[in-house]
Amino acid sequence: MEAKSLPGLIPDPGSIGDGPQANDELASFYIQATESIQERWSRTLKQGDTFALFNTLGDIIEPGATPGGLFYNDTRHLSGLQLLIDGQRPLLLSSAVENDNVVLTVDLANPDIYQDGKMVLPRETLHVRRSKFLWDGTCYERVAIHNFGPEPQRCFISLGFAADFADLFEVRGLTRPHRGAESVERDTQSITFRYQGLDGIQRCTRIHFDAVPARLSESEAIFRFDLKAGERKALVMTVCCTQHQTCGENFSEPYRAASRAAQRAASLGGNVTSSNVLANRMLHRAGADLTMLINETDKGPYPYAGTPWFSTPFGRDGIVTALEMLWIDPSVAQGVLQFLAATQATQKDNTADAEPGKILHEMRRCEMANLGEVPFGRYYGSIDSTPLFVLLAARYYDRTGDQKIIRALWPNIQAALNWIDQYGDRDGDGFVEYYRESENGLTNQGWKDSQDSIFHADGRLAPGAIALCEVQAYVYAAKQGAAGLARMLGDHAHADALADAAEKLRQRFEDKFWCEEIGTYAVALDGDKNPCRIRTSNAGQVLFCGIASADRAARVAECLMTPEMFSGWGVRTVAADSPRFNPMSYHNGSIWPHDNALIALGLGRYGFKRAAGAIFSGLFDAAGHMDLMRFPELFCGFPRRRGAAPTLYPVACAPQAWASAAPFALLEACLGIVYDHQRRELRFHNPVLPRFLEEIRIRNLSLDGASADLRLRRNGSGTEVAILAQQGDISIRIAQ
Repeated sequence: MEAKSLPGLIPDPGSIGDGPQANDELASFYIQATESIQERWSRTLKQGDTFALFNTLGDIIEPGATPGGLFYNDTRHLSGLQLLIDGQRPLLLSSAVENDNVVLTVDLANPDIYQDGKMVLPRETLHVRRSKFLWDGTCYERVAIHNFGPEPQRCFISLGFAADFADLFEVRGLTRPHRGAESVERDTQSITFRYQGLDGIQRCTRIHFDAVPARLSESEAIFRFDLKAGERKALVMTVCCTQHQTCGENFSEPYRAASRAAQRAASLGGNVTSSNVLANRMLHRAGADLTMLINETDKGPYPYAGTPWFSTPFGRDGIVTALEMLWIDPSVAQGVLQFLAATQATQKDNTADAEPGKILHEMRRCEMANLGEVPFGRYYGSIDSTPLFVLLAARYYDRTGDQKIIRALWPNIQAALNWIDQYGDRDGDGFVEYYRESENGLTNQGWKDSQDSIFHADGRLAPGAIALCEVQAYVYAAKQGAAGLARMLGDHAHADALADAAEKLRQRFEDKFWCEEIGTYAVALDGDKNPCRIRTSNAGQVLFCGIASADRAARVAECLMTPEMFSGWGVRTVAADSPRFNPMSYHNGSIWPHDNALIALGLGRYGFKRAAGAIFSGLFDAAGHMDLMRFPELFCGFPRRRGAAPTLYPVACAPQAWASAAPFALLEACLGIVYDHQRRELRFHNPVLPRFLEEIRIRNLSLDGASADLRLRRNGSGTEVAILAQQGDISIRIAQ
């Protein structure tokens, strides 16, 4: 993703080829961290292109340069919202987003209310329940007031509001020299804020109430409630962010629509249950979060990367999420492949780091992107999205046998392969390097895109065009996979050429990247082809792609599980004895669930199931300390201490798609699932359940139109598999 290097100071990228500059100024796309998201904005809703962050009371109070508010297409449409009872802040009773992520419910009570020194309303006489959800560009909120007192009560409920139309990149810290014009309109039951953007697009926020307020101004609506003893009344507020929507008072119909859409969660986390109640909560939360993050595009489902900073399509994130979910829900991979094929670059555009055949990094529809103030309208500055696209296509075919989709995508796969050879390998040395063309683009273009994430053993930042170890592994797996696809399509000569190219890359990789003195692969070769001899998690992703020899894979596995790399909660991005190690950094010592999931898949591939299970167990234990048992984008890499919780990262996205999908990939790593279409067989290669699971059940595991419900149970040192139900011709086998 783009420039998420937090919380340290990030330098200006500097001139192309000169390498990173000294840490003396903020980079263009630095995300400022003035407050912890988890502390201030702990309640998140998302639906489609709309997301909202509230505090525990359901309010948005002076968010400023923080992501609190209601956003639509990366523009903040509501920057203020506060409910008061008789002018006083209510008492918080409870606050929670429901398990399906549809509704935020906040229970409040009145405080002690005084007038002229006399108590006129004892605390906890009135109960107020706020229920809010998002649907189709609109935030719906129902405020219900219940008088539990023995006497009639009159109270005034006020709702304060504001709309600043801040671009998300302004919220992230960028300053704009000019902004568009704002205006306000109101009638008896609604108020409309308008913003005429410099991109020619008018954005509006229309707030409508189903009852006429006692007073309505440009910043506040006040309602009078006369409640008999035991009486309950309600009002509905809608906040509409789209021009085409009509904000009415209806609450029930959109709520039912939102609830129906959320039922997709049952086909993800609900398809896997276990003997562990907490594990079931983790899996259900993962499924619900993925449901919330996945948008239905005209090309199929696509997981938006994460809220609040990256609620938009990202190529790398979408592909990795699809890979993590592939065994349980291949429809996501199909949607990702079709969307990225449709947005694949067809011509060279240096301002967007685009070249023919290259796969999208990200796309935005906010004002600053439309104007080119940031380059991310359609931006292609990632080195790994393109080989990962080919890799996903090959693994999608292995999972589904879907020849129709592969035939339709084959021209895009060919274009991606051509990009790898023509543009990816800039100097003809056989490795794929990144090199920023856009003066406003990203300096580092791998998944660790912090400015200081690639460095040498003496701490020097790596200069020039950089070849990352995991990217070479992606290319190797992509060409191997594409060879299989070409053979399926009958092009045997092309298949042989791709397989030969993959093998030559494997040999060059082993020769240039292996570092005997540290017992693992260098994280990268710099622009002078000098290896960066640092122990990093990147080498674990090398295993995921199978490029490593068996003996070196064993050395990498051993390295990953040392105390310097494995914190007890998970594998750190950088070893603790590295010169730039900082457990609070974004990429130089933190722990990323998706990274650990890919590492675990790599360990499982080479037969190191116990190590994969240890990673799964560490992350499961970490999730037990986290809100909603939700894996965040990342957390800090401090060592695990008895009786202590993991340390959260202050501005991590939560939920984040590839973190939410991590539990499913971790389970796959432990089970070793292989789909054999020719034999119509599901094979489990030496399945090993992690220590916290005695038994798991998987419903509706499909293969070529057939499906089975399975139970896997620990049996001594092994795992047994039983078929609970079956539809169609499918067989199950355990292989060693």
